[in-house]
Amino acid sequence: MGTSIDHADAAAAEFHEFFEAHYAELARLAHLLTGEADAADDLAADALLALWHRWDRVRDADHPVAYARGVVANMARTRIRTAVRERRRIALFWAPRGGGDAVDDPDVSAVVDVQGALRRLPFRKRACVVLRHAFDLSERDTSLVLGISVGTVKSQTSRAVAELQRLLGPETPAASHVQAAVAAQRSGGDR
Repeated sequence: MGTSIDHADAAAAEFHEFFEAHYAELARLAHLLTGEADAADDLAADALLALWHRWDRVRDADHPVAYARGVVANMARTRIRTAVRERRRIALFWAPRGGGDAVDDPDVSAVVDVQGALRRLPFRKRACVVLRHAFDLSERDTSLVLGISVGTVKSQTSRAVAELQRLLGPETPAASHVQAAVAAQRSGGDR
């Protein structure tokens, strides 16, 4: 009986250490993926709770931090899909009746910044750019987090950076950051 209590205490201590070391990073990842600062802490906490429930498997994994990032990415994807479905329901509810021409144009006069441009990218492209450039993960580590091939990471990142460059335009200050990312993408393979 004493051995199982000691094992539980050791697991709790390991998890607490993991939590302290990676919570802020996971919350930052959630914020960058969802664009919602308020929800990022909740999303990171939910991911860590899920990790605690299967802590024996997580700590035995080859890359526990990559596993945790993958959980956050999946939860962020689910949150975004849920929000999109809810917005569609609201739009249908408030749509004019009788076949009028509905306008789905975004507010063109709005200021486009990097976060706004990131939100416009499809999830996989956004996740690749965020993990590669904001978290400075290698292509291999990014592929582990997202559960996709290294080739897919390369192509999605390249396309996402090009799309960000197009969205931000050459005149905006944020474009210089994207141009630096493009230069880094072209200059070298895996970091």
